[in-house]
Amino acid sequence: MKTIDVKIIRDLKSMRGQVIAIGFVIVAGVSVYVTMTSVSNTLQRTLQLYYTEFAFAEGFAAVRRAPHGSGERLREIAGVNQLETRVSALVNLEIADFADPVMGRIVSLPEGEQPRLNRLFIRQGRLPEPGRESEAVLHEAFAGAHGLGPGDEFAAVIGGRRRTLTVVGIALSPEFLYQVQPGSLFPDPERFGVLWMGRSALEAAYGMTGAFNEVSFTFAPGASVRDVLERVDLQLQRYGGQGAYARKDHLSHSLISEELNQLEAMAFLLPLIMLAVAAFLLNIVVGRLITLQREQIAILKAFGYSDMAVAMHYIKLVLVVAVCGALVGTALAVSMGNALADLYLEYFHFPFLDYRLDLPVVVTAVSLAGGAAVGGAAFSARRALALPPAEAMRPAPPPTYRATLLEKLGLQKHFDQSTRIILRNIERQWLKAGMTVLGIAAACAILVMGLFWGDAFRQIVRVQFGIAQREDLTVTFTEPTSAAAIHELAALPGVQHAEPFRAFAVRLKNGHRRYDTAIEGIPAGSYLRRVIDPQLQPISIPSEGLVLTTTLAEILSVGPGERVMVEVMEGRRYERSVEVAGVAEQYLGVGAYMELDAANRLAGEGDAVSGAFLLIDSRYERELNSELQRRPRVASITSRDRMIASYMDVAAETLLVFTVILSLFAGVIALGVIYNSVRISLSERDRELASMRVLGFTRGEVSFILLGEMVLLVLAAIPVGLAIGAGLSVLSAHSLQTEMYRIPVVLTRGTFALAAAVVLVATLLSTLLVRRRLQRLDLIGVLKTRE
Repeated sequence: MKTIDVKIIRDLKSMRGQVIAIGFVIVAGVSVYVTMTSVSNTLQRTLQLYYTEFAFAEGFAAVRRAPHGSGERLREIAGVNQLETRVSALVNLEIADFADPVMGRIVSLPEGEQPRLNRLFIRQGRLPEPGRESEAVLHEAFAGAHGLGPGDEFAAVIGGRRRTLTVVGIALSPEFLYQVQPGSLFPDPERFGVLWMGRSALEAAYGMTGAFNEVSFTFAPGASVRDVLERVDLQLQRYGGQGAYARKDHLSHSLISEELNQLEAMAFLLPLIMLAVAAFLLNIVVGRLITLQREQIAILKAFGYSDMAVAMHYIKLVLVVAVCGALVGTALAVSMGNALADLYLEYFHFPFLDYRLDLPVVVTAVSLAGGAAVGGAAFSARRALALPPAEAMRPAPPPTYRATLLEKLGLQKHFDQSTRIILRNIERQWLKAGMTVLGIAAACAILVMGLFWGDAFRQIVRVQFGIAQREDLTVTFTEPTSAAAIHELAALPGVQHAEPFRAFAVRLKNGHRRYDTAIEGIPAGSYLRRVIDPQLQPISIPSEGLVLTTTLAEILSVGPGERVMVEVMEGRRYERSVEVAGVAEQYLGVGAYMELDAANRLAGEGDAVSGAFLLIDSRYERELNSELQRRPRVASITSRDRMIASYMDVAAETLLVFTVILSLFAGVIALGVIYNSVRISLSERDRELASMRVLGFTRGEVSFILLGEMVLLVLAAIPVGLAIGAGLSVLSAHSLQTEMYRIPVVLTRGTFALAAAVVLVATLLSTLLVRRRLQRLDLIGVLKTRE
């Protein structure tokens, strides 16, 4: 080892406290990057492998009833590779010792064999045997929620008849990674599940003998997806087709894709901020180190070391810190990645998840850490490069002192001597003070950004389920029904108020832009279901025209007063031009709203309703649910309280993980920035402070001068950090926004107070650590003349 490299070890040892603090910041940035990137890569890899091995379809379509012969004609469409038809329906289920309404989606299987598309991964048991009409396979999530396994029984109302089914298998499907009950956006495996049965049993129960109501297919290589979908749609139109769509619009796949996109965005944004802070700290540390080692630099150059060798010496020093931090961060990321991968495995129900740490991710992490370190130290290293030996041999010229602004204004008489010293030093070294404020503010900003998500999710619940959706239960009928059904529901015991709604599938078009969704018709002046504007005030639904949610209006690029083409996807397929009457705020999902009568006129089915919103007396909820389940026209019952619980179960666990990670790492960064700033200031001013002690200043006064300056800088940094954190929160909310989630930017006083409190605690810990060094100032050494 070269002599100059031995100096690296000695320098690292002498400033080990600062090095450890900076190392923690690098560990934070690298571990977050490696964890999120490796988990994202693992999920992408697992998803593609699962889709390929179990033949997840690439296109889908639903019809009311189509004969088998039409399926053969679909297979002849140019661009269709494989195609499979099936029967599917929504059913009410009865689970022993579970009183709440349970809904299921039942899907047919070829008799005694796997389907060619959307094959099942059998976790336990087997497929139903041919001719066994009471055998069923359950999705693992639903079975696990109720403790069901092969051999257990449950009841289902199939085709209007109550039947007892026997569980013969537990399975997973690439089609149902994310299982959502109609009318909801979040999985609730206790109250909604998927099951599979033999096709002949379902055909007989639903009058589908020789027919089908769903089709799945794949595209031939090089085929135009849009052209194929249009041909399939045209072929099924006469049979009540509801619009063909590609995999990207499949609910389960789109929700998983949005989750992965959010994970990728977080994997980029958070490490970028943390490594920028590390680069800032290393720039300060190396700059101060070079200032303190002027004589050593001169001696190195006098002994023949080149300017580049001296500069590389300091670059190597920061690379050691960066590489060590990156390696520790990578090691930490392995355990964090496994924990996060297990969370996603439980959430999405993959049959397998091959988590592994890819070498390119590690190399990239080390490169990012090294690049940030070199970038941060490069400017300071240039000073060592440009410092002539003769000049470096001399002590640094003393700073030029002049009257400060405080003294020019004559305000110095209002402060004691120690306070004046603090204020003078801050003003005379304003650049150093400003950089310190910026570093502390960055830590505070990361804290605000981490805590922001709690405020955002609570706001979503408050607005979506407290202002917009105020019903207790949503009852959906199997098909559009006469409005008289609402009066029947209103007369049931426990129902305090009932409001109808009409929902039907549409395709909205504006030029080349199109979007498949549903129009929801609600009565004018609706009390339970309200459409709100961006100021969260109720919108009066006009008698004509369409109100779009903000996200949908942005997708279609339309605004109030403009017109969109509405293609009704049910019954008689036709198009109408409809004016956009307004834009509404909606945080969960997208939607289009019309006045109930206008919606019925557009749907062309007279005075019909698709269901009802109910306000109920909670004391009668169980009896009411039982009564509704017995009615054959009721397809589903959705509880607002259970929807909130499902949302919080989904969001809260993920939110807790990210909030804890961000808060922990932000606290580490705050401690690292503040400790380094105080420690460097002590290194620069140790002779000055020791001189004050010799001149009669007490230890308390000397501590006040050094630590009081840092406290002032921290107090100045906190409001700056809160402002930056608010900006980062806005940036992260917009970058993570998807079609299904519109994230409100809401920051409460509690968030700001907690972020400020963490920074103040980090300041207290840093000052306690540095105060110990202040007690050990070398008063004898200061009396010696420095040449």
